[in-house]
Amino acid sequence: MTVRTRFAPSPTGPLHIGGVRTALFNYLYSRHHGGEFLLRIEDTDRERSTEAATQGIIESLDWLDLARDGQTVFQSTRTARHAEVARQLLAAGRAYYCYCTPEELNREREQARAEKRVWRYDGRWRERDRSEAPAGVDPVIRLKSERDGETVLDDLVQGPVRVANVELDDMIILRSDGSPIYNHSVVVDDHDMAISHVIRGDDHLTNTFRQIQVYRAMGWELPRFAHIPLIHGADGAKLSKRHGAQFALEFREQGFLPEALCNYLLRLGWSHGDLEVLSREEAIRLFDIVDVNRGPSRMDYAKLTNLNGIYIRQADDDRLTEVVVRLLDRQPEMALAGEAAARIRALMPALKERAKTLVELADAAAFLARAVPLPMQPKAAAALSPEARQMLGALGVALEQTDFSAAALDLALRGFAERSGLKLGEVAQPLRAALTGSTVSPGIDATLAALGRAESLARIDAVSH
Repeated sequence: MTVRTRFAPSPTGPLHIGGVRTALFNYLYSRHHGGEFLLRIEDTDRERSTEAATQGIIESLDWLDLARDGQTVFQSTRTARHAEVARQLLAAGRAYYCYCTPEELNREREQARAEKRVWRYDGRWRERDRSEAPAGVDPVIRLKSERDGETVLDDLVQGPVRVANVELDDMIILRSDGSPIYNHSVVVDDHDMAISHVIRGDDHLTNTFRQIQVYRAMGWELPRFAHIPLIHGADGAKLSKRHGAQFALEFREQGFLPEALCNYLLRLGWSHGDLEVLSREEAIRLFDIVDVNRGPSRMDYAKLTNLNGIYIRQADDDRLTEVVVRLLDRQPEMALAGEAAARIRALMPALKERAKTLVELADAAAFLARAVPLPMQPKAAAALSPEARQMLGALGVALEQTDFSAAALDLALRGFAERSGLKLGEVAQPLRAALTGSTVSPGIDATLAALGRAESLARIDAVSH
């Protein structure tokens, strides 16, 4: 059997982080078994579905490097097929026309709510002849659900789950206007796409028992189901914007690497010993859906941020430079000519050691792309006393004699401090302020080398005269 999984989001808004983890688990499980991972956009809610949301979902999956197999399926293009299956069930006696009006059913629901009891459709048209139909009522098609016994779901995550069939009423599968209901459409689509494993959030667990009824009525083989717990905030409440970022592209904007986010989400509810950092190849090799925890997970943004810092330190310097230049290019005051990009690349090994997000990395690198006079942070301005400025003038003359390699600069700085009767920090800190506009930077020799002779001396000169 070829393992075929699918991710089936509704394009009614941005891709939520819970959906990202669902997509990731589907991807990893299919790849682990050498199978296929498909994308289906469930866009039948025409009022709420948007093209922008659809493109956002695809952009998110591309950013996360969750490659799909085959063409994207759009559920809205398959309504004729959904209706065809509904009529097949009708012809086989496994479904029936129901002529109850919406007003009639709403009155019954309200009465049940007032009496604090559960309302279920009682199947009153299940065995009645169409000749009894009232005039002027367009019927819906309802499935003849099983009434005896129970439906048992052997879920790969939740274990055995049972529901008495009497709890499942005869659900509508085709509305009076001929449009299909979700719980019917999804079964037809999964069957036609030969989906072997349905991996989705456990908020769909109740739907699954209704969907199983459609599979059985059609005589179709059931896929294996795996319902994964939802992601909550740190306080155990439903994840919301008050906890932090919720959507895939929000994490991108906040400077998270896609591989770090995927690694974090993989470990959120799944584990393999003490392994914390896993490459994509390791994740594919080790992942199995049966190892997913049954309980809900809690989003820990601090842990994600720390993990992102690990991935930044491991990332390719050319890649990081490209990202940082792109982020800085959004700021109009930046002078991002080729020289600035070269400076950023030269200092990247040192810059990335402290950064935990790409935004932090870009902020730390920004001084390399600024033109003199530099904007000064208050502490940097305080370090540039009249005495410090005079000292920097003399230092500039000394540095001009070096070849501007990091090693030569280090020797020159130490020699200047010794000749001036100063501690190295008393030289380095005003120099750092002059070069960066800040009191924090990578090593001062590496910073000088990255800026280069002309730029370094120009920045020193700008504060010493």
